[in-house]
Amino acid sequence: MQKMVVTQRDCPARRVPNGVPAIIPEGQFITINQSLGGNYTVTWQGNMLRIDGTDAEAIGQQPEVLDFADLGSENISEDQVWQALDSVFDPEIPISLVSLGLVYKVSLNQEEKSVFIQMTLTAPGCGMGPVLVSDVEYRVAKVPNVENVNVELVFDPPWSREMMSEEAQLEAGLFF
Repeated sequence: MQKMVVTQRDCPARRVPNGVPAIIPEGQFITINQSLGGNYTVTWQGNMLRIDGTDAEAIGQQPEVLDFADLGSENISEDQVWQALDSVFDPEIPISLVSLGLVYKVSLNQEEKSVFIQMTLTAPGCGMGPVLVSDVEYRVAKVPNVENVNVELVFDPPWSREMMSEEAQLEAGLFF
């Protein structure tokens, strides 16, 4: 789904894959390459950038609202935590972090209303790591009854494509 749009105002972005902050000036033509999970991966002047969903209106788009059903409980729903995690997408590969096999562990502490997540990256030096961690923290914090989210990046075991779901491997053209 490529779509060309014009920036409505100066728009903050991050270069992919190094995560370096950038500003796309107002009135610039950009191409939206991916809009999964409420964030946008765009091309501008030959560079791939990621625009946070909170800046959707800067590129003429409607922000995606992450909404969870009230289950009538004061406990954190692990299913809803996984739903939130599955809404975070790699900016280069249009596949969720869950399908990529990047989430290693999810632990809930109902008494403290907290969620602990161990995850990895497709490459240890990925500059988008802090951005993805921030996305995970933000989205999981939207789950009802969650008051604290702690994300730990780990690199053991190292990620490999075998950790991807079969569907994700097919989608990425890696399944033979």
